[in-house]
Amino acid sequence: MNPFVFACIAPHGGEIIPELEGSMPDRMAITRKSMVKLGQYMADAKPDCIILLTPHGTRINGRFSIADSERMAGFVEENEASFRMERRVARDLARRINEEASKNGRPSSTINYGTSEGPISCLPLDWGAIVPLRFMPDVPIVVITPSRDLSFQQHLDFGNSLRKAVEQTGRRVGLIASCDWAHAHDERGPYGFHPAAKQFDEQAVELIKSNRLEKMADFEENFIDAAKPDGIWQTLILAGAIPPEERKIEFLSYEAPTYFGLICAGYFT
Repeated sequence: MNPFVFACIAPHGGEIIPELEGSMPDRMAITRKSMVKLGQYMADAKPDCIILLTPHGTRINGRFSIADSERMAGFVEENEASFRMERRVARDLARRINEEASKNGRPSSTINYGTSEGPISCLPLDWGAIVPLRFMPDVPIVVITPSRDLSFQQHLDFGNSLRKAVEQTGRRVGLIASCDWAHAHDERGPYGFHPAAKQFDEQAVELIKSNRLEKMADFEENFIDAAKPDGIWQTLILAGAIPPEERKIEFLSYEAPTYFGLICAGYFT
């Protein structure tokens, strides 16, 4: 039985946040509408806390990084505006996840900053977390950052440990895989243009719609390098945490209004 009250794949482009949409609110309007819907689904599920998987958090080479500070805080700047967020950390769950992963031979570590507890114990909250959390209930969080030094199979295995840890707590836990997709859709973007971007995103959309998330582990390295997605790793953790027979999917939207692709999809218990 799926131990997560709700899970989703959600993007993290700054302009998705309404406060940062700037003078072109239509540019990510499709995704913004889908994020409102995902946020409502999460709110309806009434989670006690939310686990968020982000590619942009504090990385540890060769290990899964699990935030274990008292709180996390950060901001996103876009279109000459700024959006700030602070969240408490569900430290008991963070430590349980690390213990379960370590017990099963998954390379993971908890991280903190400054002091063991109190107001100085605060890690950066990155845009990969802030953007999707803007639409979610204000509950304690656990932020996990994968390592691309680890194999795709290790990400699936870590997802299985994540599941076991959640099952042990008996808590109502939500799960967000924060993912943007190919980053080479526009020659004016920071990564330039490559035709692999469109091809990759089409295949990613099909795998999500057909509930074959595990197949993302089959993408060839050269294809990934050309398309430049950042969503595979978090998606594989989600896939390891929730097997196909337990994933009841609602695919909401895909768009690539700038240089990177945006996908919204929900997974229900």
